[in-house]
Amino acid sequence: LQNYRALKCLFVILLSKIAPVTGKTLTGSSSTNDEFLKEKRAQIMSRGLPKQKPIEGVKQVLVFASGKGGVGKSTTAGKFLFALTSIFIITKAVGLLDADVYGPSIPKMMNLKGNPELSPKNLMRPLKNYGIACMSMGFLVEETAPVVWRGLMVMSAIEKLLRQVDWGQLDYLVIDMPPGTGDVQLSVSQNIPVTGAVIVSTPQDIALLDARKGAEMFRKVHVPVLGLVQNMSVFQCPKCKHETHIFGADGVRDLAKTLGLDVLGDIPLNVNIRETCDAGQPIVISQPQSDMVSLVLCT
Repeated sequence: LQNYRALKCLFVILLSKIAPVTGKTLTGSSSTNDEFLKEKRAQIMSRGLPKQKPIEGVKQVLVFASGKGGVGKSTTAGKFLFALTSIFIITKAVGLLDADVYGPSIPKMMNLKGNPELSPKNLMRPLKNYGIACMSMGFLVEETAPVVWRGLMVMSAIEKLLRQVDWGQLDYLVIDMPPGTGDVQLSVSQNIPVTGAVIVSTPQDIALLDARKGAEMFRKVHVPVLGLVQNMSVFQCPKCKHETHIFGADGVRDLAKTLGLDVLGDIPLNVNIRETCDAGQPIVISQPQSDMVSLVLCT
């Protein structure tokens, strides 16, 4: 029950951060420096960068990102959406876009297979499970087939995933980003209005180096960074309950202090989370009363 409340607390914190950045306060300070930056940005945007255009029917877009692969951003993104659809028991329409063209993981995590159907407007219809509308390159290619594309092909695919999907009416669209700070991140940030970014990292020094780059990149393209999530924060032995910080302790918290950001929560390294995720039966859904149902501790 304590962990259940902790998970609710985490997402209350995250949702409370989303609301302010969508209001008038986003215009920023009226200081001379801020006005100069705004003017400079407007000049740059007028030189040929794409004009942002909202995704039809989508109210807010959140991106879950990481500099390093394998740190659990897809799992964290899924937990956020499951919280909206099940834990809070509120009528929020949510969607999940897998922007990792080379290594899509959402189809397996969400236990979805098949090809999207086309709407009368010739738009792809998302596949749906657990109340979440999902779209991924994994629905368009064979599961074992590698995507061997150059950058321009990837950008074309991202554009189609953003613009040629019939999402319907969504309160939140979460975009699960690929690792790194490359073309996909820039394309998404420049083409659609993004409410905010959540950076996911383990406490390991190598992962933190790239997490910092990810946070700085979003700041440079004027996407608010809502905070950091520390994944795999600690391992607890299932038998003796002894805790071991396999990847180090509190590295994400130290980075958050350096960047002036909040830590949204901690997710321990747990076998049960991994097994249910691999089975396409997320623990939040399959074991809602488990002690490990959240494993995301509020700060």
